[in-house]
Amino acid sequence: MRKKIVAGNWKMNTNFQEGIELAKSVADKYTDTKDGQEVVVFPPYLHLSAVVEELKGSKVTIGAQNCHTELKGAYTGEISAGMLQSIGMQYCLVGHSERRAYFFEDDHELTQKLKQLLNSSIQPIFCCGESLEDRKEGSYLEVIEQQLELLWAFSETEFSQMVIAYEPVWAIGTGETATAEQAQEIHAFIRTLIREKMGAALAENTSILYGGSCKPSNANELFGKDDVDGGLIGGAALNADDFLAIVKALN
Repeated sequence: MRKKIVAGNWKMNTNFQEGIELAKSVADKYTDTKDGQEVVVFPPYLHLSAVVEELKGSKVTIGAQNCHTELKGAYTGEISAGMLQSIGMQYCLVGHSERRAYFFEDDHELTQKLKQLLNSSIQPIFCCGESLEDRKEGSYLEVIEQQLELLWAFSETEFSQMVIAYEPVWAIGTGETATAEQAQEIHAFIRTLIREKMGAALAENTSILYGGSCKPSNANELFGKDDVDGGLIGGAALNADDFLAIVKALN
């Protein structure tokens, strides 16, 4: 069975002490662990080493929000996949809509990041999603298909290490949320694409997360859909109780 995952993306939030306290609170309160379920937090870079130490022995996994396309070199201010590996990162986000929009990341850059992460034994969570304009124009399925196209060049073994997160851009930080039916439509579409491109086994075993204003009040309905395997949580991940209430909605 594919893994159920709730991942908390803290983005550029929490100062150092606040981040440590949030991580500790999540770990202390996450006691209802289940087989086949994983809880991951994605703190800012500044916090990563300290959060790793704080969460040693806990059931909470740690990921990074980004990595560079190269393993090392003269790239002031950047962090490589090898550096992340050296402190025990298990996941890293790739292609988040904010990275695409604000930092103009294109398919070539995203492909290079995926390669670096896979070579460093870090699992990528690859993000895709349409804008409000795409949704209104009815072209959202074509947009999702285009964004996922770069993944089909990877081998089956490489692809098996990836998680996909569907994040409708119009529902990120807006308070708007895709209905459970809208989420299921896209998740089922993504799984069908995987089946066509990579085979039935990978389609069945790939975790597909929903990201876009998922909160305690709608998590049960979203996670109740057949092809929704958890969530990539933004704002609600900054409150341990809200975050873990979403975790409890996993079926």
